[in-house]
Amino acid sequence: MAHKTGARRPRRVLLLAALAAVVLVVAGALVVSRLVADERPEPRPGTATATATATPSVAAEPSPTTPPGAGITGPLNLLLVGVDTRVSVPGWEPHGDSVLVLHVPAGLDRAYLFSLPRDLLVDIPAFPKSGYRGGKTKLTHAMSYGSRVPDKPKQPSAAQGYELLRSTVSGYTGLRIDAGAVITFNGFDKLVDTLGGVDIHVDQRVASLHRRPDGRHRDPAPSGGGYIGPQMVYEKGQRHLNGWQALDYARQRYIPGGDYARQRHQQQLLRALATKILDEDLARRPDRVQQVVDVLGDTLIYAGGPRIVDLAYALGGLGVDRFTLVALPGSGVGKGSAYRGEELKPVGREFLTALKAGDAEPFLAAHPELRVKN
Repeated sequence: MAHKTGARRPRRVLLLAALAAVVLVVAGALVVSRLVADERPEPRPGTATATATATPSVAAEPSPTTPPGAGITGPLNLLLVGVDTRVSVPGWEPHGDSVLVLHVPAGLDRAYLFSLPRDLLVDIPAFPKSGYRGGKTKLTHAMSYGSRVPDKPKQPSAAQGYELLRSTVSGYTGLRIDAGAVITFNGFDKLVDTLGGVDIHVDQRVASLHRRPDGRHRDPAPSGGGYIGPQMVYEKGQRHLNGWQALDYARQRYIPGGDYARQRHQQQLLRALATKILDEDLARRPDRVQQVVDVLGDTLIYAGGPRIVDLAYALGGLGVDRFTLVALPGSGVGKGSAYRGEELKPVGREFLTALKAGDAEPFLAAHPELRVKN
């Protein structure tokens, strides 16, 4: 996106761009609404909030003369989780359908966004809160196993599930998770529509498993195990997508490239949304900010860490062009013909090691194939 020569972007606009990626784009609008109103963010009534096990170095409470976020230092690691829409079904245990990590190095001047496969084989630690004893299984299950509330079997807790997922991701990557967010797919859909849709480059032909061209859901196959009827198709090229289209496109994994292609598309969508928020200059339009906040309802859980306003200011120097999307290649794991899950290839695991050591940029220079193109 072109910048006017000599023009300085308002700081709040930069906050929007930064936070768009920090918490699945949604919290960017949430934070700015609080900044416009000059309020301290508080959890919505009835919305659970997970507490992080570790947080970055943060001043206990900024003084009137200390700018927000002044005590936050890097590196920061933010866990972003998308859970499927069936969380509205009573007793349904949320699964971590999309698991992304945003890493901000010590200088807070760059960010790396990567996805972990939902079927990644990981060691999930024991979690006494839910009665889970631990085991090696797919990453997506960490959210559901952790969400179980023993004395309330029909009322799973997404915030509690996030706690176990966070511990699992931290154990696998070796990264301390400082903060994060959980959002339902319905919330994502509403956000895109409220912003007027997004422009995204569709990098491969994608036929939808779930939707018809008019947006209606496809009918289940009479024999089970699939769907019938016309399919929505996203052809290659630059496209403008509305809410259901953006969500549908980013959810498809039964396509060439499988879940790894889906991860790439989700990352591209996040960056497109960040660009959209920046282009709209929402910080100058409190009425539009309020519209965005209102549609979110309780679909977002900000999962602990520093105050979100402080985090916003600490990352205020980031622009969309400073976000690097990273694809970690993997392959299936099984015994005989039995599929067990996915594992990252050596280059993917080596990237995580380099990231932790602060060497992400030279590693990506040596492995440019890991950079996701727009």
